[in-house]
Amino acid sequence: MSYLQLIINPGSTSTKLALYDGEQKLLQSGIDHKPEELLRFERISDQVPFRLGLIRDFMRQNQIKGNDLAAVVGRGGLVFGLKTGGYEVNDDLCQALVNHDYSQPHASNLGGLLARAIAAEYHIPAYIYDAVTSGELSPVAEITGMADIRRRSFCHVLNSRAQAIRYASSLGKKYEDLNLIVVHLGGGTSASVHRHGSIVDSVGDDDGQFSPERAGSFPSLEIVRLCYSGKYTKAEMDKKIRGKGGMYSHLGTSDCRRIEQMIENGDRHADLIYQAQAYQIAKTIGLLSIVLKGNCDAIILTGGMAYSKMLTDRIKDYVGFLAPVVVMAGENEMEALAQGGLRILTGQEHANVYHLPERMKS
Repeated sequence: MSYLQLIINPGSTSTKLALYDGEQKLLQSGIDHKPEELLRFERISDQVPFRLGLIRDFMRQNQIKGNDLAAVVGRGGLVFGLKTGGYEVNDDLCQALVNHDYSQPHASNLGGLLARAIAAEYHIPAYIYDAVTSGELSPVAEITGMADIRRRSFCHVLNSRAQAIRYASSLGKKYEDLNLIVVHLGGGTSASVHRHGSIVDSVGDDDGQFSPERAGSFPSLEIVRLCYSGKYTKAEMDKKIRGKGGMYSHLGTSDCRRIEQMIENGDRHADLIYQAQAYQIAKTIGLLSIVLKGNCDAIILTGGMAYSKMLTDRIKDYVGFLAPVVVMAGENEMEALAQGGLRILTGQEHANVYHLPERMKS
């Protein structure tokens, strides 16, 4: 039986497309978008017809027949309250993807919308898989010290969970058999606790460690002071937190290769900041180890920054006593989406069904 899947991964400046047959990648393409192409759209959802045209061009140029597809899988959007795994893209989910009371605006929200549009033409299923906002946080994990703010699961679920499943398989075990802490190291850094197949807690780049270009957490009163100092606009503060925060704030670059070169050239300040990066990530791992009460089978370091042996060695030096530290560098989002879709198509997993809150239904 053929399990041909079209994979759609929309980003803020690109649309990545791939065709998989089972676990075999047949072809992949990345379409970069010029800023002026996207600025003409008032809302992210307004980009759907534009990106649909590009997807149809990709199918036509590569002679992909929609009737041969078993499913279309899109990147998961930032809908609040999702579980890990796959969701069929139904009317309710599409409404949530464009209603910002129930989702956070982001280009990844287009994944489900685009998958549904293509799949509907050929009467085949459309899925999203392992959305950034998915997880199974307990009520106690959601509580913060401010009653009007609650914590939500928010981390690099797609790559983190795919690597956790891959690691378990390498041991001849099931993902559900293990307790793991997975740290995704990239332009944004997040950490998640995987307890017997569920993400029961996570620390995103807004409430924990800083990263190459994101500021992470800091003393609350200091950020309030900066916000009301009159020195910065809201847009400038947003940029200080995401885009020009983290190591960029200290060193003027977020490129780890360049930072390592600075260190090798004797730059002591760069060395201090890089050590602080490792230290902050290690502190987060230590914090999350409490969730597992010390019963952690492994700590997985993944993402693009995990290629940095200097960084991973420094993290290992701090946390090696907690559990074995495994480096699984890289980020394979397209493969992870295809593997998730395949597990649904073969019956290894069942797709979740999203339902809108009753008060949102017309």
